[in-house]
Amino acid sequence: MQFSKHFYSTIFYALAAMFLIAYGIIFFTGYANAGGWLLMLFFVSLAIAFRGHHLLRGFSYTVVILAAVSMAMYYPQHFLKVGDFKLSLLIVPLLQVIMFGMGTELSLQDFVRVVKMPRGIIVGVICHYTIMPLIGFALANIFSFPPEIAAGIILVGCCPSGLASNVMSYMARANLALSVSVTTVSTLLAPFLTPLLMKILAGSFIEVHFWTMLWDITKIVIFPISAGLIFNHFLHGKFKWIDAAMPLLSMAGIALIIVVITAAGRDSLLKVGALLILATLLHNVAGFFLGYWSGRLMKFSEKDCRTIALEVGMQNAGLASGIALTMGKLATVGLAPGIFGPMMNVNGSLLASWWHNRLPGEDVASEEQALKTTESSI
Repeated sequence: MQFSKHFYSTIFYALAAMFLIAYGIIFFTGYANAGGWLLMLFFVSLAIAFRGHHLLRGFSYTVVILAAVSMAMYYPQHFLKVGDFKLSLLIVPLLQVIMFGMGTELSLQDFVRVVKMPRGIIVGVICHYTIMPLIGFALANIFSFPPEIAAGIILVGCCPSGLASNVMSYMARANLALSVSVTTVSTLLAPFLTPLLMKILAGSFIEVHFWTMLWDITKIVIFPISAGLIFNHFLHGKFKWIDAAMPLLSMAGIALIIVVITAAGRDSLLKVGALLILATLLHNVAGFFLGYWSGRLMKFSEKDCRTIALEVGMQNAGLASGIALTMGKLATVGLAPGIFGPMMNVNGSLLASWWHNRLPGEDVASEEQALKTTESSI
Protein backbone atom coordinates (compact mmCIF):
# COMPACT_ATOMS: atom_id res chain seq x y z
CA MET A 1 0.00 0.00 0.00
CA GLN A 2 1.34 3.41 -0.98
CA PHE A 3 0.84 6.45 1.19
CA SER A 4 0.77 10.04 -0.01
CA LYS A 5 3.01 12.84 1.20
CA HIS A 6 -0.06 14.35 2.82
CA PHE A 7 -0.52 11.20 4.94
CA TYR A 8 3.08 11.27 6.17
CA SER A 9 2.83 15.00 6.87
CA THR A 10 -0.29 14.40 8.96
CA ILE A 11 1.54 11.75 10.99
CA PHE A 12 4.43 14.08 11.72
CA TYR A 13 2.12 16.99 12.55
CA ALA A 14 0.46 14.69 15.11
CA LEU A 15 3.85 13.70 16.51
CA ALA A 16 4.86 17.36 16.73
CA ALA A 17 1.68 18.13 18.66
CA MET A 18 2.34 15.23 21.06
CA PHE A 19 5.94 16.33 21.70
CA LEU A 20 4.83 19.94 22.26
CA ILE A 21 2.11 18.89 24.73
CA ALA A 22 4.59 16.67 26.59
CA TYR A 23 7.09 19.54 26.71
CA GLY A 24 4.40 21.87 28.04
CA ILE A 25 3.50 19.43 30.81
CA ILE A 26 7.15 19.03 31.86
CA PHE A 27 7.76 22.78 31.67
CA PHE A 28 4.79 23.75 33.83
CA THR A 29 5.42 21.01 36.40
CA GLY A 30 8.82 22.50 37.16
CA TYR A 31 11.05 20.06 35.28
CA ALA A 32 11.86 22.35 32.35
CA ASN A 33 15.54 21.38 32.30
CA ALA A 34 14.58 17.86 31.25
CA GLY A 35 12.47 19.05 28.32
CA GLY A 36 15.19 19.91 25.81
CA TRP A 37 14.87 16.64 23.94
CA LEU A 38 11.09 16.97 23.67
CA LEU A 39 11.37 20.51 22.29
CA MET A 40 13.98 19.35 19.80
CA LEU A 41 11.77 16.42 18.68
CA PHE A 42 8.85 18.84 18.26
CA PHE A 43 10.86 21.01 15.85
CA VAL A 44 12.27 17.99 13.96
CA SER A 45 8.79 16.48 13.52
CA LEU A 46 7.47 19.84 12.35
CA ALA A 47 10.33 20.21 9.86
CA ILE A 48 9.60 16.77 8.37
CA ALA A 49 5.88 17.59 8.18
CA PHE A 50 6.67 20.83 6.35
CA ARG A 51 8.54 18.88 3.66
CA GLY A 52 5.22 17.49 2.47
CA HIS A 53 3.73 20.90 1.73
CA HIS A 54 4.99 22.92 -1.24
CA LEU A 55 4.43 26.28 0.47
CA LEU A 56 6.09 25.24 3.73
CA ARG A 57 9.05 23.29 2.38
CA GLY A 58 11.23 26.41 2.44
CA PHE A 59 10.78 26.70 6.21
CA SER A 60 11.95 23.17 7.05
CA TYR A 61 15.65 24.11 7.19
CA THR A 62 14.98 27.01 9.55
CA VAL A 63 12.87 24.76 11.81
CA VAL A 64 15.73 22.25 11.93
CA ILE A 65 18.01 25.09 13.06
CA LEU A 66 15.49 25.91 15.80
CA ALA A 67 15.68 22.26 16.88
CA ALA A 68 19.45 22.47 17.15
CA VAL A 69 19.28 25.85 18.90
CA SER A 70 16.86 24.45 21.50
CA MET A 71 19.39 21.71 22.29
CA ALA A 72 22.17 24.29 22.54
CA MET A 73 20.09 26.34 24.98
CA TYR A 74 19.31 23.35 27.20
CA TYR A 75 22.61 21.50 26.96
CA PRO A 76 25.24 24.08 25.92
CA GLN A 77 28.17 22.02 27.24
CA HIS A 78 27.78 19.59 24.31
CA PHE A 79 28.19 22.35 21.70
CA LEU A 80 31.24 24.13 23.03
CA LYS A 81 33.91 21.42 22.87
CA VAL A 82 34.57 17.96 21.52
CA GLY A 83 37.23 16.67 23.85
CA ASP A 84 39.75 19.47 24.07
CA PHE A 85 38.79 20.93 20.68
CA LYS A 86 36.74 24.16 20.76
CA LEU A 87 33.98 24.05 18.16
CA SER A 88 34.19 27.84 17.78
CA LEU A 89 37.47 27.27 15.91
CA LEU A 90 35.41 25.84 13.02
CA ILE A 91 33.49 29.07 12.40
CA VAL A 92 36.04 30.95 10.30
CA PRO A 93 37.05 27.91 8.15
CA LEU A 94 33.36 27.15 7.53
CA LEU A 95 32.74 30.75 6.47
CA GLN A 96 35.71 30.55 4.11
CA VAL A 97 34.29 27.39 2.55
CA ILE A 98 30.91 29.11 2.13
CA MET A 99 32.56 32.15 0.51
CA PHE A 100 34.58 29.81 -1.74
CA GLY A 101 31.28 28.25 -2.80
CA MET A 102 29.95 31.71 -3.63
CA GLY A 103 33.03 32.32 -5.75
CA THR A 104 32.50 29.09 -7.70
CA GLU A 105 29.02 30.32 -8.62
CA LEU A 106 30.37 33.61 -10.03
CA SER A 107 31.79 34.29 -13.45
CA LEU A 108 33.01 37.28 -15.41
CA GLN A 109 29.48 37.56 -16.84
CA ASP A 110 28.21 38.44 -13.37
CA PHE A 111 30.53 41.44 -13.28
CA VAL A 112 29.40 42.49 -16.77
CA ARG A 113 25.92 42.95 -15.24
CA VAL A 114 27.35 45.74 -13.07
CA VAL A 115 28.00 47.72 -16.24
CA LYS A 116 24.60 46.87 -17.71
CA MET A 117 22.51 47.87 -14.67
CA PRO A 118 24.65 50.32 -12.67
CA ARG A 119 21.74 52.40 -11.35
CA GLY A 120 19.97 49.47 -9.68
CA ILE A 121 23.18 48.09 -8.21
CA ILE A 122 24.39 51.48 -6.91
CA VAL A 123 21.02 52.22 -5.29
CA GLY A 124 20.82 48.69 -3.86
CA VAL A 125 24.30 48.83 -2.32
CA ILE A 126 23.84 52.38 -0.97
CA CYS A 127 20.49 51.43 0.60
CA HIS A 128 22.06 48.33 2.10
CA TYR A 129 24.99 50.12 3.68
CA THR A 130 22.93 53.04 5.00
CA ILE A 131 19.54 51.66 6.06
CA MET A 132 20.67 48.59 8.00
CA PRO A 133 23.62 50.19 9.86
CA LEU A 134 21.55 53.22 10.89
CA ILE A 135 18.60 51.09 12.02
CA GLY A 136 21.00 48.91 14.00
CA PHE A 137 22.54 51.97 15.62
CA ALA A 138 19.09 53.36 16.52
CA LEU A 139 17.90 50.06 18.02
CA ALA A 140 21.13 49.61 19.99
CA ASN A 141 20.53 52.98 21.63
CA ILE A 142 16.76 52.67 22.08
CA PHE A 143 16.93 49.30 23.87
CA SER A 144 19.94 50.21 26.05
CA PHE A 145 21.56 46.80 25.73
CA PRO A 146 24.94 46.04 27.34
CA PRO A 147 27.65 47.59 25.11
CA GLU A 148 28.91 44.40 23.47
CA ILE A 149 25.41 43.09 22.68
CA ALA A 150 24.48 46.52 21.28
CA ALA A 151 27.61 46.39 19.11
CA GLY A 152 26.46 43.02 17.77
CA ILE A 153 23.21 44.55 16.51
CA ILE A 154 25.16 47.26 14.71
CA LEU A 155 27.59 44.67 13.33
CA VAL A 156 24.75 42.73 11.70
CA GLY A 157 23.62 45.94 10.01
CA CYS A 158 27.12 46.73 8.75
CA CYS A 159 27.65 43.38 7.01
CA PRO A 160 26.97 42.70 3.31
CA SER A 161 23.90 41.03 1.81
CA GLY A 162 23.29 37.40 2.69
CA LEU A 163 23.49 34.69 0.04
CA ALA A 164 19.95 33.63 0.95
CA SER A 165 18.68 36.88 -0.58
CA ASN A 166 19.29 35.43 -4.04
CA VAL A 167 17.10 32.41 -3.30
CA MET A 168 14.39 34.64 -1.84
CA SER A 169 14.53 36.93 -4.89
CA TYR A 170 13.96 33.94 -7.13
CA MET A 171 10.99 32.83 -5.02
CA ALA A 172 9.57 36.37 -4.94
CA ARG A 173 9.59 36.75 -8.76
CA ALA A 174 12.08 39.60 -8.32
CA ASN A 175 15.07 40.60 -10.48
CA LEU A 176 17.47 37.71 -9.82
CA ALA A 177 20.31 39.20 -11.89
CA LEU A 178 20.13 42.43 -9.86
CA SER A 179 20.01 40.43 -6.64
CA VAL A 180 23.16 38.46 -7.48
CA SER A 181 24.95 41.65 -8.53
CA VAL A 182 24.05 43.59 -5.36
CA THR A 183 25.10 40.63 -3.19
CA THR A 184 28.41 40.35 -5.05
CA VAL A 185 29.25 44.07 -4.96
CA SER A 186 28.21 44.53 -1.33
CA THR A 187 30.30 41.48 -0.36
CA LEU A 188 33.38 42.73 -2.21
CA LEU A 189 33.02 46.16 -0.53
CA ALA A 190 32.64 44.62 2.93
CA PRO A 191 36.35 44.55 3.89
CA PHE A 192 36.40 48.36 3.75
CA LEU A 193 32.82 49.46 4.52
CA THR A 194 32.06 47.10 7.42
CA PRO A 195 35.07 48.19 9.56
CA LEU A 196 34.48 51.85 8.64
CA LEU A 197 30.81 51.77 9.62
CA MET A 198 31.60 49.82 12.79
CA LYS A 199 34.24 52.40 13.73
CA ILE A 200 31.76 55.25 13.23
CA LEU A 201 28.60 53.69 14.71
CA ALA A 202 29.83 51.12 17.24
CA GLY A 203 32.97 52.90 18.43
CA SER A 204 31.09 54.28 21.43
CA PHE A 205 30.10 50.76 22.54
CA ILE A 206 33.30 48.77 22.01
CA GLU A 207 36.82 49.34 20.77
CA VAL A 208 36.95 48.77 17.00
CA HIS A 209 40.31 48.13 15.35
CA PHE A 210 39.71 49.20 11.75
CA TRP A 211 42.76 47.62 10.09
CA THR A 212 42.50 44.40 12.06
CA MET A 213 38.86 44.00 11.10
CA LEU A 214 39.62 44.86 7.47
CA TRP A 215 42.26 42.14 7.35
CA ASP A 216 40.00 39.60 9.07
CA ILE A 217 37.15 40.22 6.62
CA THR A 218 39.58 40.05 3.69
CA LYS A 219 40.72 36.61 4.86
CA ILE A 220 37.14 35.43 5.37
CA VAL A 221 35.62 36.95 2.23
CA ILE A 222 37.98 38.18 -0.49
CA PHE A 223 40.57 35.39 -0.55
CA PRO A 224 38.02 32.52 -0.65
CA ILE A 225 35.81 34.25 -3.25
CA SER A 226 38.88 34.93 -5.41
CA ALA A 227 39.90 31.27 -5.13
CA GLY A 228 36.36 30.25 -6.10
CA LEU A 229 36.41 32.56 -9.12
CA ILE A 230 39.72 31.08 -10.28
CA PHE A 231 38.36 27.57 -9.72
CA ASN A 232 35.22 28.37 -11.73
CA HIS A 233 37.21 29.93 -14.58
CA PHE A 234 39.65 27.07 -15.08
CA LEU A 235 37.80 24.01 -13.76
CA HIS A 236 34.12 24.80 -14.40
CA GLY A 237 32.11 21.60 -14.84
CA LYS A 238 35.00 19.24 -14.15
CA PHE A 239 34.06 18.55 -10.52
CA LYS A 240 30.26 18.38 -10.53
CA TRP A 241 30.19 16.81 -7.09
CA ILE A 242 31.41 20.15 -5.71
CA ASP A 243 28.38 21.93 -7.21
CA ALA A 244 26.11 19.40 -5.50
CA ALA A 245 27.96 19.43 -2.19
CA MET A 246 28.44 23.18 -1.69
CA PRO A 247 24.79 24.09 -0.92
CA LEU A 248 24.52 21.24 1.60
CA LEU A 249 27.87 22.14 3.16
CA SER A 250 26.83 25.79 3.36
CA MET A 251 23.57 24.93 5.12
CA ALA A 252 25.32 22.60 7.56
CA GLY A 253 28.02 25.21 8.20
CA ILE A 254 25.52 27.98 8.92
CA ALA A 255 23.56 25.70 11.26
CA LEU A 256 26.72 24.77 13.18
CA ILE A 257 27.78 28.41 13.47
CA ILE A 258 24.38 29.40 14.90
CA VAL A 259 24.38 26.49 17.38
CA VAL A 260 27.92 27.23 18.63
CA ILE A 261 27.07 30.92 19.09
CA THR A 262 23.88 30.02 20.97
CA ALA A 263 25.76 27.67 23.30
CA ALA A 264 28.56 30.18 23.91
CA GLY A 265 26.18 33.06 24.60
CA ARG A 266 23.46 31.13 26.45
CA ASP A 267 23.81 33.00 29.75
CA SER A 268 23.78 36.43 28.10
CA LEU A 269 20.87 35.36 25.90
CA LEU A 270 18.79 34.34 28.91
CA LYS A 271 19.27 37.84 30.37
CA VAL A 272 18.31 39.86 27.28
CA GLY A 273 16.71 37.17 25.08
CA ALA A 274 13.18 38.53 24.60
CA LEU A 275 14.29 42.12 24.04
CA LEU A 276 17.09 41.06 21.70
CA ILE A 277 14.67 38.94 19.66
CA LEU A 278 12.30 41.93 19.43
CA ALA A 279 15.13 44.28 18.38
CA THR A 280 16.32 41.78 15.77
CA LEU A 281 12.78 41.38 14.41
CA LEU A 282 12.38 45.16 14.10
CA HIS A 283 15.80 45.42 12.42
CA ASN A 284 14.93 42.80 9.82
CA VAL A 285 11.38 43.96 9.06
CA ALA A 286 12.45 47.61 8.86
CA GLY A 287 15.12 46.60 6.35
CA PHE A 288 12.55 44.94 4.10
CA PHE A 289 10.11 47.84 4.42
CA LEU A 290 12.56 50.70 3.89
CA GLY A 291 14.41 48.84 1.14
CA TYR A 292 11.18 48.34 -0.82
CA TRP A 293 10.02 51.94 -0.47
CA SER A 294 13.48 53.27 -1.33
CA GLY A 295 13.06 51.50 -4.66
CA ARG A 296 9.61 53.02 -5.02
CA LEU A 297 10.99 56.53 -4.39
CA MET A 298 13.55 55.91 -7.14
CA LYS A 299 10.66 54.87 -9.44
CA PHE A 300 12.06 51.37 -9.97
CA SER A 301 9.93 48.56 -11.34
CA GLU A 302 8.07 46.29 -8.93
CA LYS A 303 10.60 43.50 -9.56
CA ASP A 304 13.52 45.77 -8.70
CA CYS A 305 11.75 47.10 -5.59
CA ARG A 306 11.27 43.56 -4.34
CA THR A 307 14.92 42.82 -5.02
CA ILE A 308 16.19 45.85 -3.11
CA ALA A 309 13.87 45.02 -0.19
CA LEU A 310 15.34 41.51 0.09
CA GLU A 311 18.93 42.68 -0.45
CA VAL A 312 18.59 45.29 2.29
CA GLY A 313 16.76 43.11 4.81
CA MET A 314 18.84 39.94 4.48
CA GLN A 315 22.32 40.22 5.97
CA ASN A 316 25.32 37.90 5.98
CA ALA A 317 24.81 36.98 9.63
CA GLY A 318 27.40 34.22 9.34
CA LEU A 319 30.08 36.75 8.46
CA ALA A 320 29.01 38.89 11.42
CA SER A 321 29.48 35.83 13.63
CA GLY A 322 32.94 35.23 12.21
CA ILE A 323 33.93 38.84 12.86
CA ALA A 324 32.63 38.55 16.44
CA LEU A 325 34.79 35.46 16.89
CA THR A 326 37.92 37.17 15.58
CA MET A 327 37.21 39.98 18.05
CA GLY A 328 37.12 37.40 20.85
CA LYS A 329 33.50 38.35 21.67
CA LEU A 330 31.47 35.46 20.22
CA ALA A 331 29.32 35.07 23.35
CA THR A 332 28.21 38.74 23.34
CA VAL A 333 28.80 40.53 20.02
CA GLY A 334 27.93 37.27 18.27
CA LEU A 335 24.47 36.94 19.86
CA ALA A 336 22.55 39.30 17.55
CA PRO A 337 23.94 37.64 14.39
CA GLY A 338 23.03 34.23 15.83
CA ILE A 339 19.40 35.33 16.22
CA PHE A 340 19.25 37.38 13.02
CA GLY A 341 20.18 34.43 10.76
CA PRO A 342 17.16 32.16 11.44
CA MET A 343 14.80 35.12 11.83
CA MET A 344 15.63 36.68 8.45
CA ASN A 345 15.12 33.30 6.76
CA VAL A 346 11.67 32.91 8.31
CA ASN A 347 10.62 36.50 7.52
CA GLY A 348 12.25 36.43 4.08
CA SER A 349 10.51 33.16 3.19
CA LEU A 350 7.14 34.54 4.29
CA LEU A 351 7.63 37.72 2.25
CA ALA A 352 8.93 35.84 -0.80
CA SER A 353 6.00 33.37 -0.65
CA TRP A 354 3.51 36.24 -0.42
CA TRP A 355 5.09 37.99 -3.41
CA HIS A 356 5.33 34.71 -5.34
CA ASN A 357 1.54 34.53 -5.49
CA ARG A 358 1.29 38.13 -6.71
CA LEU A 359 2.71 38.84 -10.14
CA PRO A 360 4.71 42.09 -10.44
CA GLY A 361 2.76 44.81 -12.22
CA GLU A 362 5.02 44.70 -15.28
CA ASP A 363 4.45 40.94 -15.64
CA VAL A 364 0.68 41.39 -15.38
CA ALA A 365 0.82 44.12 -18.05
CA SER A 366 2.89 41.95 -20.41
CA GLU A 367 0.50 39.01 -19.90
CA GLU A 368 -2.50 41.24 -20.64
CA GLN A 369 -0.77 42.59 -23.75
CA ALA A 370 0.04 39.06 -24.92
CA LEU A 371 -3.58 38.05 -24.36
CA LYS A 372 -4.83 41.06 -26.37
CA THR A 373 -2.42 40.22 -29.18
CA THR A 374 -3.61 36.62 -29.23
CA GLU A 375 -7.27 37.66 -29.24
CA SER A 376 -6.73 40.13 -32.08
CA SER A 377 -5.00 37.51 -34.21
CA ILE A 378 -7.85 35.03 -33.85
